[in-house]
Amino acid sequence: MPYQLVGEELEARYTATTVEIFYHGVRVASHRRGLVAHAATTLHEHRPKSHQAHLEWTPSRLIHWAASVGPATAELVRIILESKPHPEMGYRACLGIMGLAKTYTGARLEAASQRALLLRAHSYPSLKSILKRSLDRQTVLELEVAKPGPQHDNIRGATYYAAAHFAVAVKQSPQPGEKHVESTDDGETADYEVARHGPSIP
Repeated sequence: MPYQLVGEELEARYTATTVEIFYHGVRVASHRRGLVAHAATTLHEHRPKSHQAHLEWTPSRLIHWAASVGPATAELVRIILESKPHPEMGYRACLGIMGLAKTYTGARLEAASQRALLLRAHSYPSLKSILKRSLDRQTVLELEVAKPGPQHDNIRGATYYAAAHFAVAVKQSPQPGEKHVESTDDGETADYEVARHGPSIP
């Protein structure tokens, strides 16, 4: 029935071949009675305008449009459509991406799609955020540098090297009665050896 009547109380009259829907005594819809249980029959003009616009597109048409922007945009649209149980569920996101093309240049949209694929951020909000924050103008190298390093117990962090540097700085100033000893290993001082390997046992 027409979407404008959602939530309203209607009357149905049906025969073996036809189903009619009435609102306040006025017939608002008439359909041939379907033979498949729980199947819906909907007239195109009964759908909201936004839904009508969605149905004018197909997955192949959306991907074809995205390919006109660039291969990365086409790949992003394809992933969005294939990630949904039904491709139609991804139409809103894809049409949103088309809307971004009205605000940003095709070059920026393609660059943003490349970043989204690199970051595995396969969604319209992520793509919009990349463009809004101008992250599409970052180079791939800058993105790689920004990535956090691996976390592991055997990897020494910045605090380890800061402590070693502090130990060297302290030992470079001999304390009263302390003797400065030169190392026999490639000119390194014994003090630096202590900072690197720890104090030796007499």
